[in-house]
Amino acid sequence: MGDTAALAFATLFAVIDPVGVAALYAVLTVDYSPTERNKTALKGVLIAGVILLLFAVTGDQLLARLGITLAALRTAGGILLLLIGIDMVFARGSGGVSTTPSETLEAQQRDDIAVFPLATPLIAGPGTMSAVILLMASARGNVNAQLEVIAVMLLVLLISYLLLRVAGQVEALLGNTGLKVVSRILGVLLTALAVQLLFDGIGDSGLFSQLAVGPKVGF
Repeated sequence: MGDTAALAFATLFAVIDPVGVAALYAVLTVDYSPTERNKTALKGVLIAGVILLLFAVTGDQLLARLGITLAALRTAGGILLLLIGIDMVFARGSGGVSTTPSETLEAQQRDDIAVFPLATPLIAGPGTMSAVILLMASARGNVNAQLEVIAVMLLVLLISYLLLRVAGQVEALLGNTGLKVVSRILGVLLTALAVQLLFDGIGDSGLFSQLAVGPKVGF
């Protein structure tokens, strides 16, 4: 696995948190039959995959149209992922990768939860979309690297689907404490990646070099 693929896997696995998603899915589908649970899981992952592929393919054009530089995207993405990572470390719910209490209540009252909240925001939430765009933008100009990002994204989605199929067993195996431990570990990793993105974004912006030079004074 190359550096690009390793970074993409670490980032996307931490942001999506398939283990945590599986645990919440087990709660939301407690009354489902095994067949219904598997069918809903497949539908949700496929929808999330389409959403993320759309952002992966059109992310560059979107940035260009909005006039957003890669440095700005790295900085903004770093801030967003940092907030998500902090919430994971302290085991707090984050709207970036999880549902709010009102959204969870609404989901429990729905017959089909594949689109909401499974596909989005649990899998393809704001944090995941930002991470995909950022990873693809960082690999701009290198087709092989971008294909690696897409392949890793599909791999993480496959892992998520497999864990959703055994969601009940995952929750029973790890328990509430185990799930929080996994979430905290992933949160620490994501926080470190987010800080690195901030450093890279601010460094690439040339802000400090401009401040070091100082304003020109004409005579």
